[in-house]
Amino acid sequence: MNSMTGFGAATAPLASASLRVEIGGVNRKQTEVAVTLPRAWAALETTVRELVAGAVSRGRVNISISLQQTAGGAAPITINRERLTALTAQLAELENTLGKPVDTSLDALLRLGILAEEMESDLPLETVEAAVVPAVQEALHAFLTLRAQEGANMKQDLLTRINTLRGYRVALMERASGVALRHREALLKRLEESGLPIPADDERIIKEIALFADRCDVTEEMTRLESHLNQFERICDKTEAVGRTLDFLCQEIFRELNTTGSKANDAELAQMVVSAKTELEKIREQVQNIE
Repeated sequence: MNSMTGFGAATAPLASASLRVEIGGVNRKQTEVAVTLPRAWAALETTVRELVAGAVSRGRVNISISLQQTAGGAAPITINRERLTALTAQLAELENTLGKPVDTSLDALLRLGILAEEMESDLPLETVEAAVVPAVQEALHAFLTLRAQEGANMKQDLLTRINTLRGYRVALMERASGVALRHREALLKRLEESGLPIPADDERIIKEIALFADRCDVTEEMTRLESHLNQFERICDKTEAVGRTLDFLCQEIFRELNTTGSKANDAELAQMVVSAKTELEKIREQVQNIE
């Protein structure tokens, strides 16, 4: 069992700089891979995307690749003079059009992109790829390791909560087994208080109780609930992606609990069902983060 959330990073030397790869994941119903890298390396996006997509089956994965100058290896800052000249002319024309000054400070010009992007574009793409691929693989390994560790912790939490639901199931069955009897006693009491005492073995009483007992019987629901809980535990032991299957089982468990609360016609049992649903909601929230 793996979590969909995690983080991994790696660095590798590249020319006089350092290559930095960061991979982070969040939960999604489908697989989404987003790659961010310098424009000069755009041709490598497909390679990076395939490396990551082959290792995950669910969730959104963000990959960021950048080139950072190492200490003492900083390249000289280069101004894109052609762009600066063109921007200056356009800003001057804009001032004339608006009739008021336009911000031409250094900070504003930098935001408009007057620095030349020579560090990335000057490197041969083959050299970049030779460094990027192993760095992505290293970061991906760290990412998957963290997801597996978090998944193991989530598994223990889920199994503990499933055991809690088992306790609720036992309590529900015990309470449900006496619903018909309590209804019989309440019915006889109401008839007696109304001045219409009827013997307990009266055919009408027996028929009423038999019909009521059939309507409020939750044996089938409790049997299916036990089956769902057993299946949930078995699936948690699998190594492949199980998030969608567990999410489906949560829906089925909710269905059995909901039907039990509707059929039982007992206030205390209904309150127990609410408590069980609350525990199930905590399970469902965890399942949303499982791959």
